[in-house]
Amino acid sequence: MTSAVTTDTSARPGYAQLLRTPGALSFVLPGFAARLPFGMLTISILLLVRHATGSYGDAGIVSAVTGVSMALFAPVMGKLTDRRGQSAVLVPVVLAHATAVSALTALALLGAPLWALALAAVPAGASVPQVGPMVRTRWAAKLEGSPLLPTAAAFESVTDEFTFVVGPVLATALCTGVHPAAGLATEAALTLLGGLFFAAQRSTEPKTAPQAAHGEKHASALSFPGLRVLIVAFLGIGAVFGGMQVSLTAFAGEIGNPGANGLLYGVFAAGNMIAGITMGAVAWKIGPRRRLILGYVGLTATASVLWAVNSAVLMGAVGLLVGLCIAPALITGYTMIEQLVPAASRTEAFTWLTGAVAFGQAVAVIVAGRLTDAHGSSYGFLVPLAATALALATLVALRGKLAPKAPSRVVNTSAPAAAAAEPAGRERAAERGLGHRTPVTVD
Repeated sequence: MTSAVTTDTSARPGYAQLLRTPGALSFVLPGFAARLPFGMLTISILLLVRHATGSYGDAGIVSAVTGVSMALFAPVMGKLTDRRGQSAVLVPVVLAHATAVSALTALALLGAPLWALALAAVPAGASVPQVGPMVRTRWAAKLEGSPLLPTAAAFESVTDEFTFVVGPVLATALCTGVHPAAGLATEAALTLLGGLFFAAQRSTEPKTAPQAAHGEKHASALSFPGLRVLIVAFLGIGAVFGGMQVSLTAFAGEIGNPGANGLLYGVFAAGNMIAGITMGAVAWKIGPRRRLILGYVGLTATASVLWAVNSAVLMGAVGLLVGLCIAPALITGYTMIEQLVPAASRTEAFTWLTGAVAFGQAVAVIVAGRLTDAHGSSYGFLVPLAATALALATLVALRGKLAPKAPSRVVNTSAPAAAAAEPAGRERAAERGLGHRTPVTVD
């Protein structure tokens, strides 16, 4: 079982220092192997179902069902993980996922009707192993109170983005160059092998939450108001991903250069990765709550320009800016979980955020797709704008819910002046507790 480690706070937080954390590589490397298939799943389904049915519409429906199913079942898996342990949940889940994906593949190749494919997509999505949240939980347990925790959040964001860049490319190459079912077959095999390898790393697995006394149930992560606010923010981020995927494809076709779609989305993803790498190397002077809101202001502002762009070069530039603004909001939101949710419910909390991104993406794909079909890509780009604007309004209105809760301390009653200053001091200390070695300006 793992425990928090003492970190040299005099050193500047960085990736090299992060990866020197005792035991880190033992879960980072298998964690990456187990997460790579996640970036292959929806595109593999899309290409296989398109081959089997001849319809992009049917393929999009099956892919969307998979994404929504994953988003709805991910928090359930997270709660079970917090209660039973990562290995106890992960082993049967990866076995179930490999079985469900195999069944979906067989149905598609046999020419099953759309309703059967959509039905088979439910368990395929529901059984997606939540390895990313499990890795983040291991980092949180290892680095509790350490200035390296934001660096770990940035590192995980870059890893996620890298997965979503490499995964679709690998899946597309397999489906078009080997066999239409090769992408899903590889996804199932990698999920099974990577998941079992990750589950075997028991030495860094966080302790499970102890059973509550007198038969009381553990509090759900969703009962903490700060998490509910973050879920809204992550729904908006997911809508950006989904809206960009659909609208960039349509935009490339409208300007007479369909092949530019891959390049434009690659530039967008590169912006996210660059910002993520930078986030992990900076010692921030402002608190995470203010940083989240400022990052979201930038995301909303850049997304508001997309609908008016009419050239590939300008779209690449704006897409890069949108990508650069995603990472600050995404990474800061993940980092805030340490202060907003107790350790006993953190895996569930991380899966709520991951599921929110997936759900927002799935809904945006459907809405942006319909708007694009009816009115063109400019209307599809309105989906990221609307989603981020609503999420930003929620963040500003409910920002008080994002204030970290510091543990109470015994106050010396003989020092009334010190006692009066205690609440403000606790809030400042809690803000600094997110891991920044420089003085923090709180909001």
